[in-house]
Amino acid sequence: MSELTLRPASECKYDCVSLGEIMLRLDPGEGRVRTTRQFQAWEGGGEYNVTRGLRRCFGLNTAVVTAFADNEVGRLVEDFILQGGVDTSWVQWKEYDGIGRTVRNGLNFTERGFGIRGAVGVPDRGNTAASQLKAGDVDWEKLFGEEGTRWFHTGGIYAALSDSTAEVVIEAVKAAKKHGTIVSFDLNYRPSLWKSIGGLAKAQEVNREIAKYVDVMIGNEEDFTACLGFEVEGVDENISEIDVGAFEKMITQAVKEFPNFKVTATTLRGVKTATVNDWSAIVWCDGKFHRSREYPGLEIMDRVGGGDSFASGLIYGFLSDAGADAAVNYGAAHGALAMTTPGDTSMVTVKEVEKIMGGGGARVVR
Repeated sequence: MSELTLRPASECKYDCVSLGEIMLRLDPGEGRVRTTRQFQAWEGGGEYNVTRGLRRCFGLNTAVVTAFADNEVGRLVEDFILQGGVDTSWVQWKEYDGIGRTVRNGLNFTERGFGIRGAVGVPDRGNTAASQLKAGDVDWEKLFGEEGTRWFHTGGIYAALSDSTAEVVIEAVKAAKKHGTIVSFDLNYRPSLWKSIGGLAKAQEVNREIAKYVDVMIGNEEDFTACLGFEVEGVDENISEIDVGAFEKMITQAVKEFPNFKVTATTLRGVKTATVNDWSAIVWCDGKFHRSREYPGLEIMDRVGGGDSFASGLIYGFLSDAGADAAVNYGAAHGALAMTTPGDTSMVTVKEVEKIMGGGGARVVR
């Protein structure tokens, strides 16, 4: 059993709610952004992908807090969200000026990569509706107090979009804690996002403030060192060379400074090529580390969203009171399967996840 104290499902409308920006992903498939003549459209966003996975794969009740410019692109993304079954009641719509001078919707041009050619992302998300949300715009008392949610998930990507989104995240996590909602946060450090709003120093200032209210902290070794300022010898940004023992020392240091962390988690990815990775995960909970089953030589179709699908599997494990060992394995298996299909989000079922957790193979199913 974990140290997490979950609100009863009977008193909550939602199992999980996420806060973040959702972009229209434009995918050139096997080609490249610079030469393609067509794109396949998907929706995606680091925080949203988690609640979408919890709804579509694991069958839980979820919602997303975000904002869109009210035009055809925003309504297209809304339609994708509705297809995924995520509640859109908390989406805010901003008046569109006809040109995007004052507000717009985010686009994300993303190549999957192949072999020695790595995946490439070209986000176009300046001045978006979600980045303009500010403290006071969302009625957190109604969401967490009146309607109720068992789990709240957000992350460092949304916190880095603007000065005001950092304030929204801090306001949200404080309100969640007030009402006994479990808070998870994916550090997801992106230097490009922080560059124009204060750089590394600002990233650490914001993330260390948010960390005070987090129960479940998710991130890789770069996230913990860059966002929270922890440095441990032996932890290298090349995850394929990571000294897991050194990483465990860093987590031990983190939970000592932030005793509110009840769970910390990360994926362990050894990048051989863009399409072949070693994949597993590790979770700290109840004072000890739990390792997932390993997936060596995992063949990947589209790596985008693999970490988010890990997070949704992890959260499902804890929400279902299955314990840390099961949670890390739900996460690792779900993340692995999500990377075998295109798009940011999962296309698998909980039965498929549990089959892989149990050592099931890839023989044809008839």
